[in-house]
Amino acid sequence: MSDTPTTGATDLEALIDSCIASRDSRYEDWDTLGFQAKAGDEFRRAQIRYVGSGATGNHETDSRIIPSGGFTFSNMRLPAGAVGPEHTHHDAEEAFFVLEGTLEVTVHDVEDGTKTASRVLGYRDLIRVPAGVPRSLRNIGDTDALFCVIIGTRKPQVPTYPATSPMHGITRD
Repeated sequence: MSDTPTTGATDLEALIDSCIASRDSRYEDWDTLGFQAKAGDEFRRAQIRYVGSGATGNHETDSRIIPSGGFTFSNMRLPAGAVGPEHTHHDAEEAFFVLEGTLEVTVHDVEDGTKTASRVLGYRDLIRVPAGVPRSLRNIGDTDALFCVIIGTRKPQVPTYPATSPMHGITRD
């Protein structure tokens, strides 16, 4: 007895087609995190979703997204000088993989957020931030940065913003 499912050629064609999210079928969503611009234009950025909706909200009606089985995968476009504010994912680790540009990634201490450690990441560099550790990032280059965001759970909780974050107290409405 085999654990390998038997699948006809037609089923394999449908399977592979359902597993592809081409670049041409993606779009830059500048609105999903648009509420953060209430704290300043430097917080404006775009999410490009591929697998799952990430932790930016409910995008389940977007038929272009491949449903997540165990992680989410998106790209983020961060304009020159822009900031991804300090936030915490309590339920999952998060990884950033740089495709274009230069990012300064910072981790913040859990106690009060005043102690930090930062590193500069460039082309094909990656950082994995454990669940529960506050993190932020900044595009320190002169051009847009494009990077992959991978969150290690099927449907991440919406992150929280510590008191030291510019997003603390900002609402989504």
